[in-house]
Amino acid sequence: MPKKTFEAAAKAQVSAIIQLKDNQPTLLNDAVTACAATRPVSSDVSVDKARNRHETRTAEVFRAKPAVAGTEWETLVTDIIRVNRTVLHRSSKTGLWSRTSEVAYYLANFSAPAKRCAEAIRDHWHVENTLHYTRDVTFLEDQSRIRTNPGVFARLRSFGYNILRRNKVSTFSQDRYAAALRGLDALLKWSYS
Repeated sequence: MPKKTFEAAAKAQVSAIIQLKDNQPTLLNDAVTACAATRPVSSDVSVDKARNRHETRTAEVFRAKPAVAGTEWETLVTDIIRVNRTVLHRSSKTGLWSRTSEVAYYLANFSAPAKRCAEAIRDHWHVENTLHYTRDVTFLEDQSRIRTNPGVFARLRSFGYNILRRNKVSTFSQDRYAAALRGLDALLKWSYS
């Protein structure tokens, strides 16, 4: 997570919540230590139940000052958000439940209640799971070997995704295949009708 992201958010005067990952080991360790040493400012627990799945998410907001004091992040980060996800999966074959658990840390450049932060994080994953998953699976974006101007082709994939999304008939892969059969002229005509 580059510091430039937070600097750009501050310059644009927008709120940002960004996941803290292993590529910032010192900052991550400082955040984990700060969260373990203090009580959360606010917390929120939500439960999602599905047929063979039971997920409990606990979001907690901590002040970032202990973790970022005296660092380059001090003026950029206001809060640390810790999200603990515990998921119970039921095997349809055996009827037994298995448990997975993970903890994720996020940095925010604003202060907000845990419920609002949890909703923002969930909304982000909704986009990740719909747009990015479709681009990765249907358009095979992760397997692309394009090394010259990859951004141009990413925009073309986005353009194709938006056309298919607007005119969705069945699944993305079936619509993509049908569009390829009709040709580019038919696809462009189809998008403007």
